[in-house]
Amino acid sequence: MNPALAVDSLYGNVELKIPAKAEWVAVARLAVAAVASRLRFSVDEIEDVKLAIAEACTNCIQHGSDSDQIEISCDAMTSELRLTVRDRGVALHLESVPVDNNGFGDGGRTEELGVFLIRALMDSVEYTVDPREGTTLIMTKLVTV
Repeated sequence: MNPALAVDSLYGNVELKIPAKAEWVAVARLAVAAVASRLRFSVDEIEDVKLAIAEACTNCIQHGSDSDQIEISCDAMTSELRLTVRDRGVALHLESVPVDNNGFGDGGRTEELGVFLIRALMDSVEYTVDPREGTTLIMTKLVTV
């Protein structure tokens, strides 16, 4: 087998749809933790992923006003775990949260802390906002050996 191909091979994909309600965030945390535990992540890294998915779901619940569910996709690869979180509402724009030298925004709002945590815990964070399709957040955690 070509080692270059093995680096990005997909172990599997898990998709989950949960109601956009706070009591369902624990289900997302458990599902993502189960997927992350299949990769070579430490216990601390799995806890980081669980916290990041909880913050992303909470953001969807608080700001995805037109959305009644959250769609989560977990792509487990040999080199990374990619989490995609989508809601159909208009969510907080990650770039719209101003960041000061300490990593926090000037307003000290709770959602700023959530965005800060997501960025700090994951290796890459990207999002797209489409007025018709909603917000899609892609978070990646690299597998380190």
